[in-house]
Amino acid sequence: MCGRYATTRSAADLSALFESFGDTAGSLVPDYNVAPTDPVPIVRMSTSRGERVLAAARWGLVPTWAKDAKGAARMINARAETVATSSAYAKPFAKRRCLVPADGWYEWLRRPDGRKQAYFMTPAHGGVLAMAGLWSPWGEGLTFSVVTTAAIGDLALVHDRMPLLLPWQRWADWLAGGGEPEELLTAPSDEFLAGLEIRAVGPDVGDVRNDGPHLVAPVPGVTLAGPPEEPVELTLF
Repeated sequence: MCGRYATTRSAADLSALFESFGDTAGSLVPDYNVAPTDPVPIVRMSTSRGERVLAAARWGLVPTWAKDAKGAARMINARAETVATSSAYAKPFAKRRCLVPADGWYEWLRRPDGRKQAYFMTPAHGGVLAMAGLWSPWGEGLTFSVVTTAAIGDLALVHDRMPLLLPWQRWADWLAGGGEPEELLTAPSDEFLAGLEIRAVGPDVGDVRNDGPHLVAPVPGVTLAGPPEEPVELTLF
């Protein structure tokens, strides 16, 4: 977790929502099936502009000291429990935090009958989630990781991890740099999480070559009932 998500809002909409300047608006396109190393929008603070900017970055952080970008696909998530002290993430956590806009994220479960079922975690009444992220420059562009934490409430039925979701009241502190790790990495409230829907979706999302709004459409009659067998290790096609 988190290994696949959706971000489909336009650069103009995201710039307005996050009160940010869109410096790479032309390179961002809707994506219902974001996979590791894909270019997607992030919101970060620009020291040169002194304001938030909406930028394109590739999912999978490459540390500035890395010799190449081969390990990017393994650096898509940073654990909240170790992010402040990890050799790869400590500096970005201290100085280069970002928001990662998402319509929602996907997880897979293996049901008792052996079949895999995909679920999409998304705001029940629409809207955009802000996942906590860390960014790093690499080459001519940017790379990033999503910060994850222990799953809470019903989300733990789908997976034992979830992205660290930030309500709008926490955006400024997250982007500012510095701060107390314990406060910055606090999980969202039960009230915030109650606004999420755990939606069963079709199998097409399992193939990264598929895209489009049908991937997030609910599957009628499929519910998340009882404890899962175990999360499925996702294979990228």
